[in-house]
Amino acid sequence: MERWSTRLADGRELIYYAAAGGARRAAEAADGRRLGGAAVVSEVRFDPLRGEPVAYAAHRQGRTYLPPDGECPLCPSRGGRRTEIPAADYEVAVLENRFPAFAGGDGRCEVVCFSAEHGVSFAELTPERVALVLWAWTDRTAALGRLPGVRQVYCFENSGTEIGVTLAHPHGQVYGYPYVTPHTARALRAVAEHRERTGANLYDEILAAERADGRRVVRESARWIAFVPRAARWPYEVHLYPRRRVPDLMSLDEEERAEFPEVYLDLLRRFAGLFGPAHRDTPYIAGWHQVPAGLVAREREDFALHLELFTIRRGPGRLKHLAGSESGMGAFLNDVLPESAAHQLRKAAP
Repeated sequence: MERWSTRLADGRELIYYAAAGGARRAAEAADGRRLGGAAVVSEVRFDPLRGEPVAYAAHRQGRTYLPPDGECPLCPSRGGRRTEIPAADYEVAVLENRFPAFAGGDGRCEVVCFSAEHGVSFAELTPERVALVLWAWTDRTAALGRLPGVRQVYCFENSGTEIGVTLAHPHGQVYGYPYVTPHTARALRAVAEHRERTGANLYDEILAAERADGRRVVRESARWIAFVPRAARWPYEVHLYPRRRVPDLMSLDEEERAEFPEVYLDLLRRFAGLFGPAHRDTPYIAGWHQVPAGLVAREREDFALHLELFTIRRGPGRLKHLAGSESGMGAFLNDVLPESAAHQLRKAAP
């Protein structure tokens, strides 16, 4: 695989990834646009009652919102139209976000374009392309994790307008947070308390319990296991773990990397077919949970890399809205039993 880095007209970094050459050729295309430096100001404040940080980025109010297909900024630059991607073609491209949530040395935000083809979904990619995306995720995790202002790296994809996607092109994002996110902070505390209380690893025990029960397991392979958590918050939610506990994407071995594309594509296609042919645009969020930077060895070793995938759809044409209990109190109420969700996902095999 090949990677090649260049710069856009306003100085932002753009990186091309290719499976068998072509990244350097793509990087030779110069960005001919005249782009002024954007006024990017972000700020993080701390809520003392919740014990959580909140980020502010007012400049994002002006970001591109649902442009027509012919004006997509993530398509290649062709036919005289210049976009965020100067090359006429590419396989996978990663660029600094023009409207980042974090900036100024305190974190970093990037956009990952999975394909030059505008109309495809991640589930329609080839296993070879997914392997390339996995390599890009791994490379960006390592690069952002080395930045002094980054504490945690999150590679994720939002899919579907119901989720809040503002660009239809197949893409995801990488956030380099300047803090440890609340979700991960809670998990770290739970894992540490379980270790102190029992001497065992909480992630290992969760996986062992799911395998022993079996009712919530959706897909298991030689090196990966996907299951609906026993206390799933979303109607259809799947967690995908390597069967060998590792802390981050960089720690996956070659066999785990080789097996991932088939397993992940299978899960996405199950989600797509969950509610039948008329609802194959199932909106979802998928993201990698990785160990934060700066932890002591015991904390790092105890963390388990995993991907969380969920949809906000609870049935055909029905969305799971975060109403009073969820939004106001953070107390989730689920309409679908996890065992039922797993059964339906197993039946939805592509």
